Amino acid sequence: MRVIGGIGRALVTIGLLTLSFAAYQLWGTGVYEAKAQDSLKQDFAKGLKTTTTTNGDPSAPESKPLPIPSGDAIAIISIPSIGVEHAVVQGVRRADLRKGPGHYPNTPLPGELGNAAIAGHRTTYGAPFGRLDELRPGNLIEVRTADGDFRYSVTETIIVRPTELSVLNATPTATLTLTTCHPRFSASSRLVVRASLVPASSAPVRDPSITQPAPVTSSLDTAHGKVDYRGAVIWGLATLAVGLGWWAAFRKRRVWQVRFGGFIPFAIVCFVWFGYLDRALPGNY
Repeated sequence: MRVIGGIGRALVTIGLLTLSFAAYQLWGTGVYEAKAQDSLKQDFAKGLKTTTTTNGDPSAPESKPLPIPSGDAIAIISIPSIGVEHAVVQGVRRADLRKGPGHYPNTPLPGELGNAAIAGHRTTYGAPFGRLDELRPGNLIEVRTADGDFRYSVTETIIVRPTELSVLNATPTATLTLTTCHPRFSASSRLVVRASLVPASSAPVRDPSITQPAPVTSSLDTAHGKVDYRGAVIWGLATLAVGLGWWAAFRKRRVWQVRFGGFIPFAIVCFVWFGYLDRALPGNY
């Protein structure tokens, strides 16, 4: 009976940890993304004001476009039909997409001639592209950049393999491509939304500017670096050790101070462990 009871407690603990990790993914990561978005939108607004002032000064020397640092805000994307309004950052690394939708740096910027591509999370980190599957031909996507406002009309929605990099290929006209994981809560495929520029309600399109080279990648998961499995194992063992210590202390002294006092160190190591587990997921999950 003691063995059965021990197995039962172990299974309950595993279930609670699984639910806690799911909560961390669905809501905890969203808190981080929301704070990052507030900061990005403020920075973009300041940069927009500076750009407007410079462009309005005819005596200001004309400067050549420089590569945009990864993680910097480059635009505000709005999709009224699904309630999206997010700052878009440069880059599609894991650290970039944690802040919001990320621009593939080997594609033109929104508002430039060619195929501007943006990736975004579908489930975690605020899920900016969580409802992307609801878009239909004719729905509008608005993008505000330092060069003006651009409006795109959705032309098609397709589902492809994660390795289908052809959706990022150059196009002869100004288009916009949005990518995310599909179906939601899975990463087996990729959802791709294509949209064409509406010239009549957009600022003039310009030729592609210089952008930083894209990291080598073989899939639409984007380049996110090597997963630190060692760190995940070490912090998983640390979580186990703290949990067992907490349980042993409570068995000796069944008082509320021990029950709640042990929760703090356990929650801390558990939070760090969840962070390592998060890095094993696809970049735009």
